[in-house]
Amino acid sequence: MYLSTDKKKEIFTKHGKNEQDTGSPEGQVALFTFRINHLTEHLKKNQKDHSTRRSLIRLVGKRRNLLDYLKMKDITRYRSIIAELNLRK
Repeated sequence: MYLSTDKKKEIFTKHGKNEQDTGSPEGQVALFTFRINHLTEHLKKNQKDHSTRRSLIRLVGKRRNLLDYLKMKDITRYRSIIAELNLRK
């Protein structure tokens, strides 16, 4: 399994306040980015996997919505998470 509970705790510890802080936009964006990267690699090998492609598109949309929310609420947190995760914009 590519996303174990230990990996989730590590992501939330690094990008959230602590490992129990699963609701912060930074932690959720980091988790979505990890999942998007995994699905992108999967789709490079399996081009005809349309259900995974649909899941990837939905995840990208969710991440975009969270980033838009964060940009609207606190621009400094938005800029820090963009720089931390090496996302464009």
